Amino acid sequence: MGKLVASVSNSLHSPGSFLEKIETYFFGNIPLSFKSNRTAPSILLFMKKKNSVSVLTNCTFKRNEECIVDFKNRKGWIHFVGIGGSGLSALAKLALKQGFEVSGSDLVWSSYMEGLLEAGANLHIGHSVSNIQGNDGSRFPNAVVASSAIPQDNVEILHAKSVGVPIYKRDYWLAKLTEKYNLIAVSGSHGKSTTASMLAYVLKAMGDDLTAIVGAHVPQFPDGSIFYGGGKNFVLEADEYDGCFLGLSPSVAVVTNLDWEHVDIFEDEDAVKSIFRRFLKQIRVGGHLVICGDSQGARSLLDQIKQDTGLKYSGGVVSNQSSDLWGQGHDYKIITYGFSSFNDWYAESVCPNVQGGSDYILCERGRPLAQISLQIPGVHNVLNSLAVIATVLTLIGDKRQSHESIACLKLPLSKFMGVSRRFDLIGTIYGCHIYDDFAHHPTEVRAVLQAARQRFPNKALIAVFQPHTYSRLVVLKDDFANALSEADQVVVSAVYAARETNDWNINGKDLAASIIGPPSEGMWLIN
Repeated sequence: MGKLVASVSNSLHSPGSFLEKIETYFFGNIPLSFKSNRTAPSILLFMKKKNSVSVLTNCTFKRNEECIVDFKNRKGWIHFVGIGGSGLSALAKLALKQGFEVSGSDLVWSSYMEGLLEAGANLHIGHSVSNIQGNDGSRFPNAVVASSAIPQDNVEILHAKSVGVPIYKRDYWLAKLTEKYNLIAVSGSHGKSTTASMLAYVLKAMGDDLTAIVGAHVPQFPDGSIFYGGGKNFVLEADEYDGCFLGLSPSVAVVTNLDWEHVDIFEDEDAVKSIFRRFLKQIRVGGHLVICGDSQGARSLLDQIKQDTGLKYSGGVVSNQSSDLWGQGHDYKIITYGFSSFNDWYAESVCPNVQGGSDYILCERGRPLAQISLQIPGVHNVLNSLAVIATVLTLIGDKRQSHESIACLKLPLSKFMGVSRRFDLIGTIYGCHIYDDFAHHPTEVRAVLQAARQRFPNKALIAVFQPHTYSRLVVLKDDFANALSEADQVVVSAVYAARETNDWNINGKDLAASIIGPPSEGMWLIN
């Protein structure tokens, strides 16, 4: 979705030279609106959507019927429609690891498809009846799995229906895939990919032969976005988009935060809260909820639990004794984390370290336990690491082993390098270090700019932002403007429309004009 890139140099170049080169290098002929806040040495950050095509319509797929794919013996042919996206490509990669025959199609080639091709998948560019026919039309897949972006009138979907091949949306497929595992589902409006990948990486380093699926490329995962092991634990990035996580039955549910995101799906923040409340009802009896007590949106979920169960809270957050309580109708334990001392797990004395990341003191219910060091920057990643620590210790369960477990997880936490397109250094151009980030929501933009400031406190920060979808921009324009105003210079490109048409008559210039800065600097439209 959004793309962020960052760079460092000791002088600020004019729009007519440096930024024109940046425009040509990254955006081609897309018009950019440019606004400058102040002059200083520079760091450059870009947010841009990579080329892809997606369409969202209401699809009729199987949800409640029994899945006929043999997951136990791992036999059969599975075809993935929309295989080029991060979500379906990971499922396809796992299916290959499990021994299934895999094919798939998408409108354009993507980087995710390269690894699938090398692993033995049969891939097609474009959708066609022939893609789901083998042996001269006499053989068909055992199942078709379709992305949420695929419309019901897709030619492969229609043909599969006509010959009796079952068709499944990603949510139902994930539910069947994970039902026999001890599922750890990492959810939240922001930070899911980083938290899920950090958790899987730490568990793997601690000797857990787990399976994991993350909706992003993780450089430290041998297979990019998955682990495939023989153990009982399954770490999954659980997405709220299109209600995808509602079919899951997690033993542990992690909620990193809650915000109004996916405005094309959710009418308002209350709609987001509603779907997360439904998700929490999916937690297995005797399971655990690990939730950020500092997130206002997440706290609202705890308030609802309070209302439903009568549990005692302090300031809307579960009290320090809450982890030992069980809610009536919510048969799981609750563990909170954050920066505030009323959380079960919290960080204090957070400070930058020589790696460009953060050090902090890990505390449990008022007791300092260990110093934690991260190489990835930003206070949001401190929160992500706290979610990981709380989840790992929840899985271990034995409080007597907590000190030994913390000692074991400190090293992999310090070695975790992050996720692709999350403050991702991609190179240097004209003396400027370029960082790429997926940030496409004001909360994420603000977090990554703060992380850039942390790593480069004495450099100027240039944010180059491509808004993702008109609907998100029209609803969150003022929030975007406030978040981007924290940069020294801002460049706003044309909107990446994705599946939308511009029914709101809004564009990147409208956002650029809303960003508050010194009036003497003005705004440019770069053609």
